Amino acid sequence: MAPFLAQSSKLEETQLVLYFQDNVSAGPNATSLPVAGIAGKLWTFTQFGTVYVTDDPLTAGPEPNSASIGRAQGITVAAALNGRNALVLVSPVFTNQEYNGSTLELQGNSKQFEQVREVAVVSGTGKFRFARGYATFETYLVDPATSYSVERCNITRISKFKG
Repeated sequence: MAPFLAQSSKLEETQLVLYFQDNVSAGPNATSLPVAGIAGKLWTFTQFGTVYVTDDPLTAGPEPNSASIGRAQGITVAAALNGRNALVLVSPVFTNQEYNGSTLELQGNSKQFEQVREVAVVSGTGKFRFARGYATFETYLVDPATSYSVERCNITRISKFKG
């Protein structure tokens, strides 16, 4: 254990803040849609078994016209019988100059009605290869009339050894 602890001080940490621009409407601007669920049940984010696919724009700030960073692509499954938890599998796919072509892999059980929800950073590609860490999601804005929301995602990535 001692050799590992000695090396742990050489880990590199990166902090990222991203905003997911999420539109769950059934219209042409939808970025998150239910694609499967229990037959005879309404497919909602709290109905056990409902699967959503997502391709949300990622921006540097909370406004929809903020600088584009990439896309958040993945799936969310209402995984608790009471509808309170969801399994999240999402890949921020970066298109900005600094991280272009790189991805992070986020996954975990998201407690949907908590103010702050935490999932794991389990891997990555490109500049984030072998990434480990955690990400927190906070709802920044919800407009129920248009089914539009903004989620702030704070990512703490711990990766390869320095030096």
